[in-house]
Amino acid sequence: MPLEWIDYQDAVRLYHLGQVAYTCGTLLYRIHGGINAITGLRSMIDVNSIIATYGDNHALAKARDHYVPPLNNPALFKRDARLCLYCGQRFADRDLSRDHVTPLSHGGEDAWNNVVAACKRCNNHKAGRSPEQAQMELLAVPFVPTHAEYIYLQGHRVLADQMEFLLAHFPRTSPLHERLRRQA
Repeated sequence: MPLEWIDYQDAVRLYHLGQVAYTCGTLLYRIHGGINAITGLRSMIDVNSIIATYGDNHALAKARDHYVPPLNNPALFKRDARLCLYCGQRFADRDLSRDHVTPLSHGGEDAWNNVVAACKRCNNHKAGRSPEQAQMELLAVPFVPTHAEYIYLQGHRVLADQMEFLLAHFPRTSPLHERLRRQA
């Protein structure tokens, strides 16, 4: 099960501490260290794109099953494929906004299952009303990403082998799983 994105420095630390159980994916970096005074050999650590660490934390696994990721606009816009879920057009992040399907003023929550990406024009037209009141059709149902989906949503450049690994942990019924499988 994927846990989180780490940078190569953290990965090197895990390798050095002997906490890497196994690796998969491609070789990303070969880090050269110092030269051993006795053997004359230079130390070297190969860092792969996917590493698994030792340890099994049942409490962490149980918490992950009920995990609700923090809501933020970059992840929301990526979840919704940078589409306005009212007009269906694709926009740059700067031209999107967070729309509350059930407006906060009507008791709606600022939560994944009540927010969608909307262009500013559509969000202004909706203006604190429900989609029905504004006579606007919602093109997709908002959903709460799983832990693995949120890891994907946080990634800027996801390598092919990392994407394959993450997709294996997405629910088969997930809109993200379906969309990313079609793109592959």
